[in-house]
Amino acid sequence: MADTLLATRLKKGMIIKLDNELFRIHDLMHVTPGNLRGFVRVKARSLRTQSMTEQKLRSEDVIERATLDEKEMQFLYSDGDGYHFMDTESYEQIHMSSDTLGDSVGFLKPEMTISVEFYGSEPVGIELPQTVDLKVIETVPGIKGATATNQMKPATLETGVVVQVPPFVDEGDMIRVNTETGEYLARA
Repeated sequence: MADTLLATRLKKGMIIKLDNELFRIHDLMHVTPGNLRGFVRVKARSLRTQSMTEQKLRSEDVIERATLDEKEMQFLYSDGDGYHFMDTESYEQIHMSSDTLGDSVGFLKPEMTISVEFYGSEPVGIELPQTVDLKVIETVPGIKGATATNQMKPATLETGVVVQVPPFVDEGDMIRVNTETGEYLARA
């Protein structure tokens, strides 16, 4: 249930297998120190224990990438620390913790259909659509006469996530947000 790739081909969000345990990559950095050999510094979270670990991998190391199965599921609701999803075909429900979902929870809306990733029968994460439309709940009013094009202000969205938006966005507006970067894209 796995394929292999070089350490230099790893990306944020991938699930890899190290020492017979599954890890989701949270951050990685390619380092090439002067005349020494390059390496990859990886910060990853164990899917079993939820603990963070930092690994230093040589560029030529071959890493086992976990192959995941995906099921289309509907997000139902959250209750404190748990998030509940329902299989759209069998109506079977699963529960995932906010630690497992990570930053994805800021883009989940009830009744949203997404892909849930499974390793065997265990749910290990979700794959969000590239963009999601969310309502602005709170933001400061724009400054009249401000003509600076790169001026941004914080806005709290209906899911609780805060993104930087242009000054013309007001409370109640629907905006489109990139789920990978958390950046404002356009009004919806």
